[in-house]
Amino acid sequence: MSNCIIRLMLGNHAIAHGAMEAGIAVAAGYPGTPSSEIIEYLLDNGREFGVYAEWSSNEKVAYEVAYGAALAGARSIVTMKHVGLNVAMDPLMSSAYTGVKGGFVIITADDPGMWSSQNEQDNRWVGLHAYIPVFEPYDPQNAKDLVKLALEFSERHGHPVMMRTVTRVSHVRGPVTVCSPEKPRYSEGYVKEPRRHALVPANARTLKGELLRRWSTIEEDVEDAPHVYIDGNKNLIITSGVAFTYALEAVKNYGVKASILNVVTPVPLPRKVITDAVTRADKVIVIEEGDPVLEQQLKALLYDEDIRVPIMGKMENLFNRVGELTINSVMDGLTKALGIVNPLTSIKTISIDYSPPQRPPVFCPGCPHAASFYELKVSTARSGARPVFSGDIGCYSLGINNPFNEQDLLTNMGSSLGLGMGIYHGTNGKTLVIPIIGDSTFFHTGLPALVNAVYNKTPMLILILDNRVTAMTGGQPNPTSMISIENIAKAVGVDYVRTIDPFDTKKAQDTITEAMSVVKGGGVAVIIMRRGCALEATRLNRGHVARYYVDANACRACGICYNLIACPAIVPLENRKAWIDPNMCVGCSVCAQVCPYNAIKPEGNVKEWLGKWAEM
Repeated sequence: MSNCIIRLMLGNHAIAHGAMEAGIAVAAGYPGTPSSEIIEYLLDNGREFGVYAEWSSNEKVAYEVAYGAALAGARSIVTMKHVGLNVAMDPLMSSAYTGVKGGFVIITADDPGMWSSQNEQDNRWVGLHAYIPVFEPYDPQNAKDLVKLALEFSERHGHPVMMRTVTRVSHVRGPVTVCSPEKPRYSEGYVKEPRRHALVPANARTLKGELLRRWSTIEEDVEDAPHVYIDGNKNLIITSGVAFTYALEAVKNYGVKASILNVVTPVPLPRKVITDAVTRADKVIVIEEGDPVLEQQLKALLYDEDIRVPIMGKMENLFNRVGELTINSVMDGLTKALGIVNPLTSIKTISIDYSPPQRPPVFCPGCPHAASFYELKVSTARSGARPVFSGDIGCYSLGINNPFNEQDLLTNMGSSLGLGMGIYHGTNGKTLVIPIIGDSTFFHTGLPALVNAVYNKTPMLILILDNRVTAMTGGQPNPTSMISIENIAKAVGVDYVRTIDPFDTKKAQDTITEAMSVVKGGGVAVIIMRRGCALEATRLNRGHVARYYVDANACRACGICYNLIACPAIVPLENRKAWIDPNMCVGCSVCAQVCPYNAIKPEGNVKEWLGKWAEM
């Protein structure tokens, strides 16, 4: 411990550092809130110790990279957000059959409350479904400790292990004891084991039996995991994950009289640990974030053991099943279960007669794809078309808002092309469909759908909004910087492929109009709208950013610039004339191009600045 220090760390950074202390050799992931900082930390800090880390093209590929390393005998982790695990389900289910040789931990970061997600799902169910044990931490220090334990547990059993975090573990900061990383544990070489690693039916049938026998030993071993029991009262609170911190606060600060058992492994349950604690209790209250995964298993367990004690939790609606837990909601449920007064309801609140102004989400100032949506809107309106805009996952999801209203459906990564094809065929070819997809999402899951569109001759105009990075999650790199989307589209047989700069508004509108005529003739058209992310461009080119201002004498207050482009840097004054905030403007030039009165003027060397921006 002499080489250890205490640092204030983000939960995700603590997980990454814990994996390095455990000697991981390989890490792979796909960015997605709230998981992204794990791979970012390893990219920044792991290379000097010899750790290989990568952003993969999607979660399935990331899973296979880390899984393959573990099959060879290396220690590895894979990271993703909760919905990303759906993309990786195919290799995940098979990995439980083959097992692994090196320690292998799947880190899934759930997003209760859907702060940045299209749904909320509890991935502890996946562990039950796949016969993969689930470890669940409650704070950054615990997360660091558990990832080390999980890697050792995985290697001991030759089996993958999942660690489920939630937003309040991944994105909080806390004191963490960090020590020097271990030397990465790479494999000396892959040993061929086709009977185990090749899942043809004859092998898979044998391995299912082996999987069940391995699961029995895992069920026994989780009894020795560092579950926490705090003896206090005949009332027993059983928790898992972040719920433990709320239960502790309720007992320590708000007068709740109860014992607490925190279960580190909600899948599988430590049966002896739980039955031992429950036999000392008169009443059991289960608190967990997400679905009643722990509660349902607990009721089945106690029924099997013929233990009859009242069990209350989310299934009795004591705690909210939508969104995150809070100390208020936990105290509300606990006091109802215990028949006591909730002290939090007696705390006087301060009432302020003030409503903050509404702040709907908007594109960043100078975002090139706000211009793309503007140009698409103008082009379709001028041609009299009424297309269905099939959207996708990315910051361009903001195109759903006014004034664009160009995301009619939007469900999951890569869905824009697939759902669009369904709408085209489902309406017997009567609908003009325009899928809109980002560059990172195109490489993630859009590419197979493009192949399908060409193969099944489905006419569509596909807009690929290329801003050179995975912008929504913080600007992570993706294949767009090295692999030509144009060449891919041409190679799979797309009839019409064009690349345009959304900052060239007239050319963009003309190209979109031309492409729609191709689609009406039965072809598939791809337009790549390419211009780097405004945030990345200004970060990389500080000192070169030019700006624009409004000539008040020339402005006629027509409102085109602030109503149709919706750039947050442009606002109307009381006289309806436009004003550009110099602290927000990044000199994209689009407002100057759309102004019919030449009232928006450059300040600085715009040509040089836009040239540097175009180099991204």
